[in-house]
Amino acid sequence: MLAGKRVTLIIGGGIAAYKCLDLIRRLRRAGAKVTPVLTRGGAEFVTPLSVAALAGTQVYQNLFDLKDEAEMGHIQLSRLSDLVVVAPATADLMAKMAGGHSNDLATTLLLATDKPVMIAPAMNVRMWEHPATRRNLAQLRADGIAVIGPESGDMACGEFGPGRMAEPEAIFDAIVARLRAGPLAGKRVLVTSGPTHEPIDPVRYIANRSSGAQGTAIARALRDLGAEVVFVTGPATVPPPDGVVLRPVQTAREMLAAVEAALPVDAAVLAAAVADWRVENAFAQKMKKTAQGTPEIKFRENPDILATLARHPARPGLLIGFAAETENVIAHAQAKLARKGCDWIVANDVSDGSGIMGGAENAVHLITADSVEDWPRLPKDDVARRLAARIAEALA
Repeated sequence: MLAGKRVTLIIGGGIAAYKCLDLIRRLRRAGAKVTPVLTRGGAEFVTPLSVAALAGTQVYQNLFDLKDEAEMGHIQLSRLSDLVVVAPATADLMAKMAGGHSNDLATTLLLATDKPVMIAPAMNVRMWEHPATRRNLAQLRADGIAVIGPESGDMACGEFGPGRMAEPEAIFDAIVARLRAGPLAGKRVLVTSGPTHEPIDPVRYIANRSSGAQGTAIARALRDLGAEVVFVTGPATVPPPDGVVLRPVQTAREMLAAVEAALPVDAAVLAAAVADWRVENAFAQKMKKTAQGTPEIKFRENPDILATLARHPARPGLLIGFAAETENVIAHAQAKLARKGCDWIVANDVSDGSGIMGGAENAVHLITADSVEDWPRLPKDDVARRLAARIAEALA
């Protein structure tokens, strides 16, 4: 299953470090080579001897060990794997990673690596919910680091809640999914998702009912096929997927800037429900009711992200737009395809009663220059997997 794959496992200083012994056993059984890096804190919970016995190789611990540096320099160590896994990822380790610290072998390796990184957080529930940890988690996700867990349950400290490290089986499955040689391996795909918020004043804005569920599902499906996914999302209600390069935005203009910054890409799926207009005379302070009556709001057209990408010098090889319509769905989508200059349009009916906008299912039509495919109503995850498979075929 993982024959020939190489995993560097950084074992952090938490009681959950003992689970890494089972994880190493699973990885070795699947054919992977495991290079263990044991932090000073991790060595308080598992011994170098037990880790080395299960990994079948030496354990690296000290940044300034002359013997280790002569035989395997820390820079070389940071580049020799297909994936770097941090388990348990303590609050301290996450903070150091988010801040770019490098004061021991583990953090120096993480800063120097050019390989994908996955973390399995483990800490007390209060530490997990602390604003500093939430900020660090958001930064790590924005840096493209995959996160598995944590789970909720009883903790060694006697408290209950989220913060338990994911079980070895779940971490193993996440590693297998990450290292699986999918049909989109080596491809870079841009996905936009969610609504945009166009401010009227500091407390009011124009938006729509998009939850971001379909765009998130598409990003996850493309990731699972091996693609590097850049995920540009407005303020959606659905949390972003792990293992993608996250670029959060608020407005249409911010989304366009993030999209252009992500180029070049092999394909782009613009699933975001972008506001067509913004308030040209947005108020600097909260509007108040006055004797003068209703304030005048002036609108200005937002940039057309899909059309801009179609004309861009770094145009994606496959450009896919979405059309959310309330009537004449196919006719409007075909007209949009021709007008925008994209390759495919995924069209759906979001009229009242459809349950599509913000719902769990979708019923789409895949429009190309010479065909219309009517897909059945499916859960959004299934729609995403079907679209991702078609993208993989087109990019093969």
